[in-house]
Amino acid sequence: MIYYFLFFILCVFYPLTQSQTKLYPGKSDFFYSPNFYTDIICLKGSSPSETKVDIFVQVPFDRVKFLKTNKTFQAEYSITVSVYDSTKTKLITERTWNEKIETGDYNQSVSRNNYNLSLRTFSLRPGDYHFKVAVEDKDTRKKYTAEMSYEIRELSGEISLSDIILIASQVQDPGGNKITPNVSGNIVSQRTGIPFFVEVYSDSVVKRNFQVKMSSMGNKNLVYTNFIERSLENGINQIFYTLDSIDVAVGDYMITFSLLNENLSPLTSVTKIVRSRLTGLTFVIKDLEKAIDQMVYIAGASELDDMKKAENYNDKLKLFLDFWKKRDPSTATEENEIFNEYFRRVEFANKNFSNYMEGWRSDMGMVYIILGAPDNIDRHPFDYNSKPYEIWEYFELNRRFVFIDNTGFGDYRLITPLYGDSYRYRP
Repeated sequence: MIYYFLFFILCVFYPLTQSQTKLYPGKSDFFYSPNFYTDIICLKGSSPSETKVDIFVQVPFDRVKFLKTNKTFQAEYSITVSVYDSTKTKLITERTWNEKIETGDYNQSVSRNNYNLSLRTFSLRPGDYHFKVAVEDKDTRKKYTAEMSYEIRELSGEISLSDIILIASQVQDPGGNKITPNVSGNIVSQRTGIPFFVEVYSDSVVKRNFQVKMSSMGNKNLVYTNFIERSLENGINQIFYTLDSIDVAVGDYMITFSLLNENLSPLTSVTKIVRSRLTGLTFVIKDLEKAIDQMVYIAGASELDDMKKAENYNDKLKLFLDFWKKRDPSTATEENEIFNEYFRRVEFANKNFSNYMEGWRSDMGMVYIILGAPDNIDRHPFDYNSKPYEIWEYFELNRRFVFIDNTGFGDYRLITPLYGDSYRYRP
């Protein structure tokens, strides 16, 4: 039986593809959480010279504006997928379509737990491409974009493999087994299975061996491996597999599915990156140790010391989660606004203030994380007979901070240290 996709509303609270932002944005202008997910899947096409390319776009309800219409709430947005050559200069193909969402529950309309999932299929010759996906709200005209480069593989030969398709859910009904893909690639950091499937294309009836493994993207440690044997029919074969009983720390991991030869060495492989996140938090923490270090501007010395000296990972994680739970301003919701805002600032500092050290450790990063975006920035990069400097002003605090670049390499140092109430984190 060939399984097929059914797209419907699911309850998830995954962090979502980074939107374009302005430098030093105010809180209302900057969304650290990605605003939508995309995934690209290569499958065997009907033409030998072209590959079937499925592009999924997942948009959370809280990223579009719902309007009250009679007894329901409705939102409309457009999606544009543009495919360029590898140089990003030549447009190969482009497609735009509209999506409409309707719900009778206002709480659903503003929740990141619900999303709308779209699929469009392209036929492309094998090669390197650059994809641009744009989502635009029909009412507010707010636009989010994501870009990615991707290799479209040639699926030919005696046996070939599709891309790995992660599974979010499966539903059995009289029509068959309906699958919703896990477009985000996020998994919860707990002992739970990671289901996926791969299409194997064979030109004969044969038995073949495969290997499934999962390794850390950070230290490259292997956290899972298994060998399986499958009987293949001539044509399309769908292999379903679940990585069971794995307990991984937060971070990025790579799943590899390999076709093996007689000596159990890989002939061809496909990979998929998955992200293990903390349960109940919308922001993806990839390194718990580093996240604890980055809490220096909000946590007390004794609190940090307790976390760092915890006997094992689970104890450390519990102290970390308890710390943020105590500071959650709205416990009735799944989102911890203080947590998200704090690590949004950390991420922004790393992207904008890093030089020979990470941005969160820099003077500019420290001020930005503690106080947020300044109300005004006065830049002086080329003043005569003066080293480059910037003045940050916070009108509500009646404070200004001067940073000087003494080296000429963008290493701006604060000339007046933070002290007293100014050194307390302000959400």
